Amino acid sequence: MGNAKISELNRISFLDLVAPHRELREDLVDVFTAALDTAGFIGGPMIDSFEKEFAAFCGVSDCVGVSSGTDALRFALMAAGIGQGDLVVTVPNTFIATTEAISQCGARPVFVDIDERTYNIDPQKLRKYLEHECHFDSTTGRLVDRKLGARVVAIVPVHLYGQPADMDSVLALAEQYKLVVIEDACQAHGAEYFSEKDRRWKKAGSMGQAAAFSFYPGKNLGACGEAGAVTTSDAELARKIRMLRDHGQAKKYYHDVEGYNGRLDAIQAGILEVKLRRLAVWNEQRRQHAKCYRELLGSVEGVILPVEPSWSNSVYHLFVIRVEDRGKLQQELNEARIGTAIHYPVPLHLQKAYANLGYRLGDFPVAELCASEIVSLPMFPGLRNEEQQQVVQAISACLGCGSDGKLMRAAANAND
Repeated sequence: MGNAKISELNRISFLDLVAPHRELREDLVDVFTAALDTAGFIGGPMIDSFEKEFAAFCGVSDCVGVSSGTDALRFALMAAGIGQGDLVVTVPNTFIATTEAISQCGARPVFVDIDERTYNIDPQKLRKYLEHECHFDSTTGRLVDRKLGARVVAIVPVHLYGQPADMDSVLALAEQYKLVVIEDACQAHGAEYFSEKDRRWKKAGSMGQAAAFSFYPGKNLGACGEAGAVTTSDAELARKIRMLRDHGQAKKYYHDVEGYNGRLDAIQAGILEVKLRRLAVWNEQRRQHAKCYRELLGSVEGVILPVEPSWSNSVYHLFVIRVEDRGKLQQELNEARIGTAIHYPVPLHLQKAYANLGYRLGDFPVAELCASEIVSLPMFPGLRNEEQQQVVQAISACLGCGSDGKLMRAAANAND
């Protein structure tokens, strides 16, 4: 029993959801107490307050709290007028919620490949698709996919792993081809993108017509359950989303449209507002951990590190490396009691759920290659430097690189 306890203490978790709640326990209990004392469980001041604070944090005029990140993206698409038979362009290396939101509003996802350096949508491949596989219909003036014969209406760039997509390029193409842009910012709370066009930094969630955020517990800003939000500076879009989340009600029992039960719980909103006050600090801790990993892993042969372009200020929801023999590395790290994960092992165009779309192996070679090599390492605000050293020592040993004083010196440099 004693040895088991020691073994658990020595384990390096992939994610720690306990420590931040211990840190904020008193404030979080106050949220629950306030809800009990007022019976304010649905709607009310907790919702209004969080929506106002998160909108300000993202640099937009409106935030609409909803029940999940999936609902956030689905409602944003629907409110933008996207529906039956429409085509929405996105990437194949994302969580299935991205494409569920597209297909569940009646549209069809169309994939383009990714940039191997950033794992986000490749603007050149997006341009190639729009220029060579689509044309403007002379009668309607709408962009139409030549093969599918359906109109292309929107782009959903995914800010994967906490790093923004190249939004200037995406938005320029969207303007040229008259497409709506809805950001999937579900992993990018607080991430920033430097717009050369506007000569300033912009927050993820403020660049498209709207953006979807998930507050799943493991996210940089996570609820204690399911939660999500849409951010936008389009007041009419926000009004429509508020109706969609609440059974299509403009006011109680007056239903302008058929909607959904997709509201954000008041208790979750209160919890999120408490955590939002710590988000900037937590994100900076993640950035420092990423810097440390880079220093430690920089001399380890066989490891491909994530690339952060000059225009990106990533919040490192995940720290993802690539190695050729991913299975061996995961096995050896597991034996060393180090938690890892894969985000995501099978690109969406090869998932059984989308077999009807007609894609085949080889259609998106960059996404397929990356999916076969990626490994997510432990990453959370409270990760300790000595734990990162242990992770890298285990990786180095697995890849046959050995380990010596270089790791210790790199760790010291990362903390300077």
